[in-house]
Amino acid sequence: MQKPSIPKGTRDFSPDEMAKRNYIFDTVSAVFRVYGFKQIETPAMENLTTLLGKYGDEGDKLLFRILNSGDFMSDISTAELLQKNSIKLTNKISGKGLRYDLTVPFARFVVQNRDKLIFPFKRFQIQPVWRADRPQKGRYREFYQCDADMIGSDSLINEFELLQIIDEVFNRLKIKVVIKLNNRKILSGIAEFIGEPQRIVDITVAIDKLDKTGLENVKKELEEKNIPPEAINKLQPVLELKGTNVEKLSKLKNILSNSKTGLKGIDEIETVMGYTKNVPVASEIELDLTLARGLNYYTGTIIEVKALDAEIGSITGGGRYDNLTGVFGMERISGVGISFGADRIYDVLNQLDLFPDNSANKTQLLFAPFGKNELNFCLPLLQKLRKAGICTEIYPEQAKLKKQLSYADSNKINLVAIVGENELQNNSVSLKNMITGEQNEVKINDLPETVISNYN
Repeated sequence: MQKPSIPKGTRDFSPDEMAKRNYIFDTVSAVFRVYGFKQIETPAMENLTTLLGKYGDEGDKLLFRILNSGDFMSDISTAELLQKNSIKLTNKISGKGLRYDLTVPFARFVVQNRDKLIFPFKRFQIQPVWRADRPQKGRYREFYQCDADMIGSDSLINEFELLQIIDEVFNRLKIKVVIKLNNRKILSGIAEFIGEPQRIVDITVAIDKLDKTGLENVKKELEEKNIPPEAINKLQPVLELKGTNVEKLSKLKNILSNSKTGLKGIDEIETVMGYTKNVPVASEIELDLTLARGLNYYTGTIIEVKALDAEIGSITGGGRYDNLTGVFGMERISGVGISFGADRIYDVLNQLDLFPDNSANKTQLLFAPFGKNELNFCLPLLQKLRKAGICTEIYPEQAKLKKQLSYADSNKINLVAIVGENELQNNSVSLKNMITGEQNEVKINDLPETVISNYN
């Protein structure tokens, strides 16, 4: 019999791992709520008409498609099969796909529910997404995103608040990060400066890979996309600008002095960074002119966050999109958002051993009854403790005490309430501390307070 397995790029999570994941989700959602964001959910699958064309050609290739239900091959002719045109065939037999991110489904949600929403609308969403990517360290085919978006407002205060949210989340998680910023308008200005304004997408897709593949490979990719050598030579010193954020922006103003779009992007970056002078954030903020994120829908600020003490890719990203809802028929609605990569954050916390003791999420007390009468004695106590908020279990089988204590030890349950004939007569339990080995008789009325005091 074949051994069961799961698809590459996916993972199972044990109870201990889920406790750690929920620590991340709870932390992120708590910060989102503090800033006034309201939670929504959207379906795992969307119509392909919703998804296609929103992520660029590379993103479209990574969409998981779902076969139409029923006899999906009935409309395919033999001639079409013999052509072996997989793209054409897929489009005819698949009309739905698993969502690639949460932003495009959110835009669809806004357009469908425009009459019910109050703008500006602030939403957060914590759900899985799927990408047919090559699995590798820190990159999965199924992973969770924790998104927050503000839609219906052009104000750069929103970008500043997102920086505050990022700073607060990673402060609570105790992860040191650098928040990298850029602006799509600056990238457009750079494309104008090198004389290739129409090639902005090709240029940004290439330079976004600079920190992964290196300058020479970026130049090679630009050459393969027929960007002229003189344009590439003009681009290189721009990407290699050094100095503080203020110094980079000053140099950039001179370089992009003839680009109205580029200067607008610089002004936006300066405005956002200016807010952090009045209300500082603890995390480092860095202007990174290579930051593009490769997604076609960003139009203004671009945000990416990297952990300083762990070798892994970006753990949060986002930016401004001025007309994402326009593709669904709702024009001129600006939005800005960020997405926390929960799976990568999990890996960072694990790598740096930053997860807190999650004993509060575990069973705190196990009842170990010796027989049927003792079991019946324990049941009302069990209910009383649970109502007091104490995580409590009862060993369900009649078994020797050694086996019950072994169960508690294996599950890291620190306290065991042993109930035998003597305890029945005394209206008490023998409370055993599995860590110290100490055992004391406790009257049942004192049991809730005694258990709580052991965890304080």
